[in-house]
Amino acid sequence: MAFRKFLPMFDRVLVERLAAETVTKGGIMLPEKSQGKVLQATVVATGPGSTNKDGKVVPVSVKVGEKVLLPEYGGTKVSLDDKEYFLFRDGDILGKYVD
Repeated sequence: MAFRKFLPMFDRVLVERLAAETVTKGGIMLPEKSQGKVLQATVVATGPGSTNKDGKVVPVSVKVGEKVLLPEYGGTKVSLDDKEYFLFRDGDILGKYVD
């Protein structure tokens, strides 16, 4: 609930990365170094959007609660109440998962 105290500006999106897999499907425990970087996240807050050259606001393309695919590098780490979140531009998000 700490993210309710933080509102991203413009076309920024605040996400919480999903937890890394610690056990394989066969039940083998993975050491921390063997765990891959998690590129999936859940959107927890969005900014209102950016303005185009005509001065109109272009809304962000993702909504709170959607699962998205992130680039391997980038984003800004934000710590809120001992939890880590990441801040990305809307254009940096690679895609969203459809249920």
